[in-house]
Amino acid sequence: MRYFLCLLLTCFLCACSEDSSTQDKPKPVTLAVRAADVSFLPEIEAYPTTFHKSNGQQTEVLDLLQAHGCNTVRIRLWHTPATTHSGLEEVIAFSERVRSKGMKVWLTVHYSDTWADPGHQAKPAIWNALSLTDLSDSVYNYTKKIVLKLHPDIIQIGNEINDGFLWPDGQLSVSTANFIALLKEGIQAVRDFSPASKIMIHFAGHDNAAWFYQQLQNQNVSYDMIGLSYYPLWHGKDLNALKSNLNNLGLSFAREVLIAETAYPFTLDWNDWTNNILGEANQLVPGFAATPEGQKQFLLTLKALIADTEKGTGFCYWAPEWVAFKGNESTNGSAWENMALFDFSNKALPAFDVFE
Repeated sequence: MRYFLCLLLTCFLCACSEDSSTQDKPKPVTLAVRAADVSFLPEIEAYPTTFHKSNGQQTEVLDLLQAHGCNTVRIRLWHTPATTHSGLEEVIAFSERVRSKGMKVWLTVHYSDTWADPGHQAKPAIWNALSLTDLSDSVYNYTKKIVLKLHPDIIQIGNEINDGFLWPDGQLSVSTANFIALLKEGIQAVRDFSPASKIMIHFAGHDNAAWFYQQLQNQNVSYDMIGLSYYPLWHGKDLNALKSNLNNLGLSFAREVLIAETAYPFTLDWNDWTNNILGEANQLVPGFAATPEGQKQFLLTLKALIADTEKGTGFCYWAPEWVAFKGNESTNGSAWENMALFDFSNKALPAFDVFE
């Protein structure tokens, strides 16, 4: 009897130990799209900059992503950038590298010479004097040129177009009709010349997303994917609200739903003299510390949340490679190095496991 009781007690303690080590941790899940936006990489590599696996062995970022299960690389495209970076020729060459590693290409077309986001949607300078008719033609022909050269697996018509794009002509709050007309020109070019490409429409945040996508539905806009940016700093820390909105979007609009941009810090420290975008404890999601393990658990939780929604298809980590590559004394370096997926020695962090 004593032996039996000891055996029973041992089994109970082992079971408790197992439960305590796994509680509150998300279950392993698989998503169709496990992506990273490494658009800075050609510029960073040109310095040059070296990256390392977690064991310290030198590696290439694309190789590391592929080895960890990343299956898609998101790349931004600017029309006529001030430098060669993010221009069409660089993007074509970079896309070829991505495909040579066996990963898919997700292209985000900004329809601008620089960053396009909810607060900035400047037309390419060369299009500034065009009439609406000529601007529409330019959008169609430019998009045609892009897809004929790249045939992306996923293509965004615009980036974070909460209030439209190609301002002021295509500003949604100024003219819904103009915005929809310009959007449809880009979409039609993809349908005509790269029909296998999936078209994503990208919105920053989730609280007002249903209203935005309803405008597209009212105007019979043809697209395949809903893409949302989700950064807790700007879009709220309530993961239950995020899940509810993702689920409702998938049900209401019958489209695949992805988190097109996200990131989380592994530290609140810095590695250069450029001000970081996120650096205060009150900017964190409760329960997820700014540590390597906290970063990993936040991303695994987000991944599981997406998988548990009706049409949740995938995610993209934004700028995992944007380390302080210009040197730790730089005042024009990275505002993101504490949210990269590499530590301050450019060694891969545990959060790379999210791509598995």
